[in-house]
Amino acid sequence: MTSKQISLLCLFALLLTAGCKDDDFKGIIFDPVQLHATDFANGLNSPIGMSVDDSGRLWVTEAGTGNSDGSVSVITKNGTVHQVITGFSSFTSAESPGAEGLSHLLYKEGKLYILHGFSGMLYIADVAAYKPGDPVMQASTLPSEDIGTYVRSLNLTDPINSNIYNLTFGPGGHLYIVDAGANAIIKRDRNSKVLSLFARIPNVSPTTDAVPTGIVYDGKKFLVSTLTGFPFASGAAKIFRVSQEGNVSEFKSGFTTLTDIVLTPKNNPLVTQFADFSLTTTPPGFNPVSGRVANEAGAYLIEGLNMPTDIERSGTTTYYVLSYGLGKVQKLTY
Repeated sequence: MTSKQISLLCLFALLLTAGCKDDDFKGIIFDPVQLHATDFANGLNSPIGMSVDDSGRLWVTEAGTGNSDGSVSVITKNGTVHQVITGFSSFTSAESPGAEGLSHLLYKEGKLYILHGFSGMLYIADVAAYKPGDPVMQASTLPSEDIGTYVRSLNLTDPINSNIYNLTFGPGGHLYIVDAGANAIIKRDRNSKVLSLFARIPNVSPTTDAVPTGIVYDGKKFLVSTLTGFPFASGAAKIFRVSQEGNVSEFKSGFTTLTDIVLTPKNNPLVTQFADFSLTTTPPGFNPVSGRVANEAGAYLIEGLNMPTDIERSGTTTYYVLSYGLGKVQKLTY
């Protein structure tokens, strides 16, 4: 019997009986087949986005209450929340279940790249030297760049719309921003900061916008999750594949109200499903605790979440999911 056959037999034995020695599986990374949730941090005001820094802390955007009290907070490893930046504009509307304003953020090399969907601004905050207890920063003091005006100038939708929502770094270190209002991806050049239209996300049906919400880059291609527009039909949401040249194709379909996407250690996507939408309630709306995390095959790894808007991976076996509905972060393990 060859050594390859022995290794395969040992792997099957692990799945059936856990009979192999631990040393036989050093270096093997398994993707989750089921996730278990525990509360990690509470008391957040309409949280939308998260990003993990180099030390494992979580940075979170909070839309606030609608009274110009949007903020960015950091959550330390023991689950303590520290407000770091305040004074971002926010508002409420009849169409939204809570406050709106800030969207997602991204940490890289000591800096936070913060999107404000309502104003169309990209804020950049240097937090390399930040430590809990430092004075709170004001949003008005941060460097900012106007993304929304450029997007609206492209006339991509009728009526013209823009909502810069999520972001990732891609090839060449350039920044790629998904615009949920314009159904597009905008590229920001890392050196010149010049903006350009990288890709347009097609409708998920002849009459339903895609509404892109999440974006990741796996080293070869981008994957983009979609919420879909009203009536948020079950099974209508898709994951799109976008090449490095900006060519868009369908990757997976059959999802419901996707709000974010993350890669496992093996570069397989996991997605958050916000909630099921009901047209029969008065008024119509999203059903509580109907959020989920699913894999690319559509299998649910965990259910019963309350309006999840972001999922991030820390290490190889830990994920964090952000609950907009409950204002909390939950730790997911397997």
